[in-house]
Amino acid sequence: QVQLVESGGGLVQAGGSLRLSCAASTLIPSSYAKGKGWFRQAPGKEREFVAAITWSGGNSYYADSVKGRFTISRDNTNNTVYLQMNSLKPEDTAVYYCAARARDGLAYYSYDYPYWGQGTQVTVSS
Repeated sequence: QVQLVESGGGLVQAGGSLRLSCAASTLIPSSYAKGKGWFRQAPGKEREFVAAITWSGGNSYYADSVKGRFTISRDNTNNTVYLQMNSLKPEDTAVYYCAARARDGLAYYSYDYPYWGQGTQVTVSS
């Protein structure tokens, strides 16, 4: 079942930028998708936390591996969350997933999020 829909992935050269977007399915009320996060999973590796943001206050938190390069933001008017990725590195290559939960707080673990997107591929060439 599609719950969230990511877009914006693709192939980019190292040092380049991509902007990912994530919108909730119309089947999910916006009140059920307040706290949001981005995760990624590279081949042969476990899913890892990337960034999280609260809906009301816009507070955010980042994994050390992306801090200073990635920026998470949200648009309350359309319940969409974004991930601006700058200075991309080959090690950023992964499938990126967005996730959401009703509780409007920062969360760092996959099990905290009941709603997930199908993922979008980000490939960074050297």
